[in-house]
Amino acid sequence: MSRARPTVADLQAGKGQRQLTNVYVDSVAECEAAEEAGIDIITVQDSIMSPVYRDAAPTAFMVVGLDYGTIVTTDDYLRAAFRGIADGADACWSAASLETISRMRAEGIPVVGHVGLIPPRRTWTGGFKAVGKTASTARQVWEQTRALEEAGAFAAEIEVVPEAVATEISQRTSLVMISMGSGAGCDAQYLFSTDVLGTNTGHVPRHAKTYGAIGAELDRVQRLRVEAFKAYVDDVASGGFPDRSRLVPIDDAELEAFRRSLGS
Repeated sequence: MSRARPTVADLQAGKGQRQLTNVYVDSVAECEAAEEAGIDIITVQDSIMSPVYRDAAPTAFMVVGLDYGTIVTTDDYLRAAFRGIADGADACWSAASLETISRMRAEGIPVVGHVGLIPPRRTWTGGFKAVGKTASTARQVWEQTRALEEAGAFAAEIEVVPEAVATEISQRTSLVMISMGSGAGCDAQYLFSTDVLGTNTGHVPRHAKTYGAIGAELDRVQRLRVEAFKAYVDDVASGGFPDRSRLVPIDDAELEAFRRSLGS
C-alpha cells in the first residue's frame, strides 16, 4: 500500500501513537533505500541537500540538517533553512540559539531542536557522554525542552539521556521527541545510516545497532576494483589491449589512398 507524505501536523497529531523511524543518510542511494524500506523521517545534511533527495524519497518526512558552526548568524540560518525547504525538505534540524529558532518559527519554518548531549556543545556537559543522569542535569534537559517548545520548535532530538528521564519528558511536552540513544519512551528512534548499514569505520556509539554488513561488502568491491584496474594495466603492458576486435577497420585501398594523400 502506498503511503502519503506526512506533514508537521500529522507528526504532532500522531505523538505517542507509535514509534517512528528516523535515519540520517549520506547519499541519494541511501535515501532511496530508506524510502523503499518505509523509514518515516529522513535527515539530510544541508551541504548535500538538493531536489534529487526529495525525488528519491517522495513519501518520507524530510529534515535538512543545518550545520551548527558553519552557519552562524540568524540571517544565515534563515537563508539556509529556506534553501532547504525550497529543495524539498519538510523541516530543518537546528542547534542554534533559541532566538534564532524563534525567528525561524516566526517565518513558518518547522524546526527540530536538540537537547541532552549536543555534540557541538559537548564541552558544557562533559564531552561525549550521557546527559541527565542526576536530578539536576535531568531537570536541565527538561528546561531545554520547554525552552525549545516556547521558542516554537515542533520537535526535538534528545540524545543519550536515560530512558526513564526521556520518557518523562516526552510525556510532558507537545514536542515530537526523537530519541538518539534515549529509549523507546520517545516518539521516534534515530540512527545514522553508517551505523545501520555497517559502514562506520570509526567509533560505534553504544546506542547504535548495525543491521547490515555493507562495509565488508564495499571492501570486497574495492578489492575487485583494484584487481580489475591491475588486470587492465597488465593487459596494456603485454599488448593484449587493445586487440583487433576492439578497433575500427579500414579497407586496404582506402588506407593506401590516404597514405598517398599524405605524400612523402
